[in-house]
Amino acid sequence: MVLSVVTANVNGIRAARRRGGLLWLADAGADVVCLQEVRATHEQLHEALTESELRDWHVAHAPAPQLGRAGVAVLTREQPTAIRTETGQSGIDGQGRWLEVDLATAIGPLTVVSAYVHAGEADTPKQADKYAFLDGMDVRLEWLRRSAARRKGHALLCGDLNVAHREVDIKNWKGNRGKSGFLEDERAHLDRWLGRWVDLGRELGGPGPGPYTWWSWRGKGFDTDGGWRIDYAIATRGLAAMCTGAAVGKAATYAERWSDHAPLTVTFAPPR
Repeated sequence: MVLSVVTANVNGIRAARRRGGLLWLADAGADVVCLQEVRATHEQLHEALTESELRDWHVAHAPAPQLGRAGVAVLTREQPTAIRTETGQSGIDGQGRWLEVDLATAIGPLTVVSAYVHAGEADTPKQADKYAFLDGMDVRLEWLRRSAARRKGHALLCGDLNVAHREVDIKNWKGNRGKSGFLEDERAHLDRWLGRWVDLGRELGGPGPGPYTWWSWRGKGFDTDGGWRIDYAIATRGLAAMCTGAAVGKAATYAERWSDHAPLTVTFAPPR
């Protein structure tokens, strides 16, 4: 293993700390940690990290303008060469839902994105906001792919995209047809991206169903594995060719959960 990246929707960084999530992340042995739903100011995030084994990591953070909402971060062992919280792309800027970090790594120049897409709600303004964000991602991902190619480097999109791509990515797909998270127009965006990028969770996670990454706090969905695969690591093709593993860190029991999402870890090594 040369490079390890963890992505996790922490469902609030302070709540995750109380439940043991920061200890899990510190023990994961990763080089890069992408977080979504941080739900904290800069000061609150740094306070939470100061009380953990992640205290000495470099922190990039894009908080949401509304307190207690959204927020994404990227934690790295090494100093980034660049951090972008604004891309100039309409639809995704200024919401605390998109953050890009450039790194010099053993496998070449790497741009890592931590993204958190709106949950949405069919036929409401919330869904219109989600589509605007996905439209912005269409443009930005193509720019990142081309930029990586020009630099002879790589790009990796990590995050909670709040879209289950295929029927194998959601346990109750029949019951969720017509609902946000499994709408045809949402899934079409992933179809477009994955024509040129690679979904590492599916590529290395087998044909499915699952492995799922989200289960409701309510009911017995966690115990019966009635989940959704909505947390992704999506790589440019050259980077995907170096991926050696993609593993979902589902808690052993409901009581041991520190978020309603499970972290996804992807590892990379250059070809021999």
